[in-house]
Amino acid sequence: TLLSALDFGIDLAGGTNLIYQVDRAALQEKIEEEIEQAGDEGAVTSGQVEERISGAVMDQMVGAVSRRLNPSGVEEITVRRVGSDRIEVIIPKADRETIERKKAEMTRLGSLEFAVLATRENEEHAELYEKITEQGTDDLYIDGELRASWRPIATGKDGRQKPVSFDDGEVYPLDSEGRGLVVFEHRNDRVTGEFLRKASPTTDQNGRLAVSFLFYPQGGTRFSRLTQKYLGGEQFKYRLAILLDEQIQSAPQINAVISMQGIIQGRFTREEVDELVNVLNAGALAVPILKDPISEQTVSPLLGEEVRRKGIMAIGIAGAAVFIFMLLYYRFAGVVANTCLILNILLVIGTMAMIDATFTLPGLAGIVLTIGMAVDANVLIFERMREERTRGSSPRMAIQNGFGRAFTAIIDANMTTLIVAVVLYMIGTDQVRGFAVTLFIGIIMSMFTALYFGRLIFDLCERKRWLKEPIGKALIRPPHLDFIGKRRIAFVVSVLLIVAGMSTLFMRGSDNLDIDFSGGTMLTFELTEPQEFSDVKNALQTGFDDESITVEKLSDIGGDESSEKGRMFRVRSKKPDTEVVEDEVRKILKEQDYELQTVATTVGDIETGTAEADATEGFRGFRVPLSLKPAITESRIRQAFENSLGELSQSIPDSDKTAPIYERPASLFKVVNLDESSESQESEEESTQSEPLYSSVTIEVLPVVKRDDLDKAVGNMVSSFAEASFAEVNNFSSSVGDEMQQSALMAMVVSLVAIVAYIWFRFQRITFGLAAVLALVHDVLVVLGGVALVSYGASQLGITFLKLEDFKINLPMIAAFMTIVGYSLNDTIVVFDRIREVRGKNPALTEQMINTSLNQTLSRTLLTSLTTWIVVAILYWFGGEGIHGFAFCLVLGVIVGTYSSIYVASPALLWLMNRGNRTKTA
Repeated sequence: TLLSALDFGIDLAGGTNLIYQVDRAALQEKIEEEIEQAGDEGAVTSGQVEERISGAVMDQMVGAVSRRLNPSGVEEITVRRVGSDRIEVIIPKADRETIERKKAEMTRLGSLEFAVLATRENEEHAELYEKITEQGTDDLYIDGELRASWRPIATGKDGRQKPVSFDDGEVYPLDSEGRGLVVFEHRNDRVTGEFLRKASPTTDQNGRLAVSFLFYPQGGTRFSRLTQKYLGGEQFKYRLAILLDEQIQSAPQINAVISMQGIIQGRFTREEVDELVNVLNAGALAVPILKDPISEQTVSPLLGEEVRRKGIMAIGIAGAAVFIFMLLYYRFAGVVANTCLILNILLVIGTMAMIDATFTLPGLAGIVLTIGMAVDANVLIFERMREERTRGSSPRMAIQNGFGRAFTAIIDANMTTLIVAVVLYMIGTDQVRGFAVTLFIGIIMSMFTALYFGRLIFDLCERKRWLKEPIGKALIRPPHLDFIGKRRIAFVVSVLLIVAGMSTLFMRGSDNLDIDFSGGTMLTFELTEPQEFSDVKNALQTGFDDESITVEKLSDIGGDESSEKGRMFRVRSKKPDTEVVEDEVRKILKEQDYELQTVATTVGDIETGTAEADATEGFRGFRVPLSLKPAITESRIRQAFENSLGELSQSIPDSDKTAPIYERPASLFKVVNLDESSESQESEEESTQSEPLYSSVTIEVLPVVKRDDLDKAVGNMVSSFAEASFAEVNNFSSSVGDEMQQSALMAMVVSLVAIVAYIWFRFQRITFGLAAVLALVHDVLVVLGGVALVSYGASQLGITFLKLEDFKINLPMIAAFMTIVGYSLNDTIVVFDRIREVRGKNPALTEQMINTSLNQTLSRTLLTSLTTWIVVAILYWFGGEGIHGFAFCLVLGVIVGTYSSIYVASPALLWLMNRGNRTKTA
């Protein structure tokens, strides 16, 4: 019930994320045509194009696209503006067929216009025909106005031109390219879609599917004048050309004067009618967009279910580990910390549900990370309380001073991480934004629970005399280590690590990057039987001999993690065309006799049973037993039956007496009910499965449908499920990859500048900020180099123990680098805060002061690092492939961040503050 209240992203629920971009070339051509029509001269400038792509225009585009894709407003489809000239569309839990239909609806311009076909009976038309023929152009302009144009005939799904009756002797026939000559009225009399009030599905006088339209009064007046002008007589009828997206959909005869309403005929299918109605009601797009998305990410519901299961399991294990550790180490204070942690998680999830924030896989990782980082504030407070008790303070005074002295350090440390979260949200995609939102809310809630709720519990227990000792004895006592004395050794170690890592990074070049940075296509597929990884990899790499690809084995859905064999594999290709890569992979797998996993497996014998008696009057009822996978949703089952029976109705010959009935597929049948399987009901309390399994579907059909035809339609439905599809499809154009790289680099630079500014403001000296940033740059370079070294070892040397693999740098990993920056900064600021306290008003900063500060904060540093490392290690081991690289960066980053706060940031601060003083400091 808790999970049902949350909104999961496509990586956890399945679905598709599409990003479309404005077609600047087409927009420029459109502006050029407008300039030519106005009789002006001059080339179109980039400024004119940019002026058309304003924020208001893009907001209008978002509204139009949203109305097209979700006309009823009840579908869970998100449409929003991304950047200055892009639109992002998120369609959850949708199958491939639905996605393709939505893509067609989205990219259509939707420009509707009514004109007249040129005819020999009209002298003006004959003159226009002679002029455009003599000119040899597609369009004829007179006095800057478009008066005639050759327009193509629209084609149906079968690829054939629609029959629009151009065989009349009076109408000019099609030209050599299959286009009809259309005559337009003067500018103030043209009838376009801007005057359209409403469109809806209907049927024509022959019972065929059509689209009815209703004009606003101004449009009705223009349409009335047009049809009155070309009414014709009994011997001759003019033909009205109905143009959609500059193609002739139909050309019915003008038999009467029409004003406010009419119909569009064209031998449409049910899907074409629905699409046309949605497009017309949404209105024409203000600016054209590219037909193909520049970025496409598709995840099957089944894979999303598996990823979500692993993410939730990682949260549970990480939470349990932190609970046990805090209880064992802090006793009563551990109970307080765990209570704060429970409240923190509930507040984070509740807040995200309240604001309808989307939970993505990195977002779940953000919750896991919040569990680790939430302990940081508690540990800082508890260690301060322990210091106060060691000095002889009373329990009440220890509680007061512990919270009071830790307050500033907690605020400073978390504010810098908040800066990182804000920057990530500004530059990230949907998944990275999910992480940023979770991290931001988690930090706010952890500060609230630790500083206020935790303080409330301590004060309450102390005043009730329930608490004699607020904090137990320390297991880690402050040592007397000379950290600064080892700074030269640390310097050599850091330089060696950075040089080795950066050399490997530059040597690998673009092989380091995932497709969201380099451009290309990524496919994840599942085979029916486990296969040797080396065999699958060799087959695919041999088949793609014209380019370099990478192949990796994923853990199978269901938990099979065999080291040699597997069923789940991922392919990355530099080819940007998804369909080409899909076809190539299918072909190679087929040649090797590898069978792709399908969704539906069997269909039982059609039963009549009780459904026959309960059927609606005039219908016959049937029950169809099915064996399905949980990836099949109710909407997809209904859609499959509609498509199959719709195809059946279209196959009935026109000579059949029941042809008018079969021309209306929606009245042929009803999908009455879907029955959940007992397996689904049994697993309801045991799993997080959000989509039920279905064992059968009850349908009703008209008596005119023969049983053989029904069996055939059900078979077609099963075949549509049986088409093997890919579990995950990601596609990025190279231009998007370049922009992603620039955005990631900009995010890092902006974050570092903002952090320097904040620390400068808080510590009143820029040297603190510069020292902190030097440590952060060190951390990022070491972790980045570590990723390159491990990836090289996995790809070239076969080193894959401890789940190491060829990690590809992508946006979630950039989010990990940014998180490392925030985490490392937490530790550094706590150390700097203690250095400021130890130094007091002393104008000089000595090695002894820094060593004292580092020794006093060492227990806090080790405890928070250990708890956070345990959490991210659990995330790495159990979180699944989707965040494997992300979690690996954090595992490495926590270690490096702890090291740098001691051996990089502190020596750097000492050098920066004393660089003008050459005397030896004691």
